[in-house]
Amino acid sequence: MASKVDSFVKIPTIKFTKLFINGEFVDSISGKTLETIDPRTGEVIARVAEGNKEDVDLAVKAARHAFDSGPWPRFPGSERARIMMKFADLIDQNVEELAALDTIDAGKLFSAGKAMDIPLVSSNLRYYAGAADKIHGEVLKMSREFHAHTLREPIGVVGHIIPWNFPSTSFFMKVSPALAAGCTMVVKPAEQTPLSALYYAHLAKLAGIPNGVLNVVTGFGSTAGAAISSHMEVDAVSFTGSTEVGRKVMQAAATSNLKVVSLELGGKSPLIIFDDADVDLAAQLALTGILHNKGEVCVASSRVYVQEGIYDELVKKLVEKTKAWIVGDPFDPKVQQGPQVDKKQFEKILSYIEHGKREGATLLTGGKPLELGGKGYYIEPTIFTDFKEEMLIAKDEIFGPVMALAKFKTIDEAIERANKSKYGLVAGIVTKDLNVANTVSRSIRAGTIWINCYFAFDNDLPFGGYKMSGFGSDFGLDALYKYLKVKSVVTPLYNTPWL
Repeated sequence: MASKVDSFVKIPTIKFTKLFINGEFVDSISGKTLETIDPRTGEVIARVAEGNKEDVDLAVKAARHAFDSGPWPRFPGSERARIMMKFADLIDQNVEELAALDTIDAGKLFSAGKAMDIPLVSSNLRYYAGAADKIHGEVLKMSREFHAHTLREPIGVVGHIIPWNFPSTSFFMKVSPALAAGCTMVVKPAEQTPLSALYYAHLAKLAGIPNGVLNVVTGFGSTAGAAISSHMEVDAVSFTGSTEVGRKVMQAAATSNLKVVSLELGGKSPLIIFDDADVDLAAQLALTGILHNKGEVCVASSRVYVQEGIYDELVKKLVEKTKAWIVGDPFDPKVQQGPQVDKKQFEKILSYIEHGKREGATLLTGGKPLELGGKGYYIEPTIFTDFKEEMLIAKDEIFGPVMALAKFKTIDEAIERANKSKYGLVAGIVTKDLNVANTVSRSIRAGTIWINCYFAFDNDLPFGGYKMSGFGSDFGLDALYKYLKVKSVVTPLYNTPWL
């Protein structure tokens, strides 16, 4: 089903379009701007400052000074926590405007933004604020006559390069633990979705985060992002995005100052459904797993393996649910799927659908663009069956509402096929048999395994990948520790010869 774009929706006034450097909104040095597009219509929302290497240099200089000489790393953890809590309160006070910015910039559902995305980012800030005054080292008993202890200290200036599919969530997955650790930072939001990041910079200043601690440079990955990755004064870089760009980030870090790198990259996640599964639950998990956020999700359940005993029944339910799925204006509360983020992504998804047809997969439903009022980047929910792992629709991360279904007979076959991917971000298992769940979860090479659930994220749950899905964790205390360095301190005991 489709819901027409409502022209009467009131678009929020765009308040912040400049770079945020050293506590001030400033034009780019070049004076250049880039367009940010409303994917509902394909029309320009605003022009935003286009930062490049020179602007990154200024932002890093501000962050370097704030780290080397400013108060943030030297505050007691309780003071950083107090300011972060105020930051979270300000986000809660502006939830509707922030959700609307992500809707017009990324095509995200407005109702989900208000109810989930924005409340979850303020929760994330509070989680790490609670950890800011609990950063401890250890006292060590050495084998010789020495006293030793360790200190955990902030790593320094951090570059955060974030994706467009979850602009707010990704911003705080990286910024929150780095703030709690006492780091300073430069954030490069995706060029497609810069608006909420600039608004968060404004709120950070209102909350009392000192100048230079949080800088936001909008611009393109090939210029601003590359400048952060290769900068000699950036001590660590955290990147979420494609595996292809992740390689470039690693190369830039290696050829500059060997900065610490953490990468959350692509996924081609399997969902394995066994004969004993609750079919209604399995159908709902499979559908939500691929259609949530219009499939623009790194953990999307894009490969669904169904045991032969329930295959036909499950396929029937999936087709019924898919045909009832409502695509349309993301401001409409009845809508379940908005537009793809931009024309490039829209065309990429459609090209993969054509690849699937040519390679011999069976198109079960969907597969076409939807023109709502003749505008926007909408695609029908799409299901292929009879895919093989060597097909592009099974190998590549499509990042759209395209599910590939296959039938299997045995547990061993399911495990082998699920692992036949260069990625290893997440996997799902649907079964009532605990032995099956344990066997498969130990056998799948992925960073997160969801059993009889999907999208079960939490602030306390580390999230990272295996294989070409990257390394390093977001969420949990693991994310805090990646912004901290361990320093060992040793002194000889009284009158103990140390040579």
